[in-house]
Amino acid sequence: MKRNLIQGSLIVAVGFLATACDYQKYNTIRQMDVRENDPYIYGVNKDSAAVQSKNKYTPRPELEERTQKIREKLYGAGTIGEGA
Repeated sequence: MKRNLIQGSLIVAVGFLATACDYQKYNTIRQMDVRENDPYIYGVNKDSAAVQSKNKYTPRPELEERTQKIREKLYGAGTIGEGA
């Protein structure tokens, strides 16, 4: 009797382990990527950088004051290097 109980428990445990392997198997979103072959977004191949990441912008010093005011409003007075 005890042996049958152990064997039955073992079979149930193996069954649970086998079903746990597919946990969240269907928890994905499959949708079409409309920009799948767009080099501007993904680059010319998988190992290259995207075209948009090569954009270089000229610095605008007049925006630095406005940026600093926004930082102070969000994080308080001080510099970014000080930490919390």
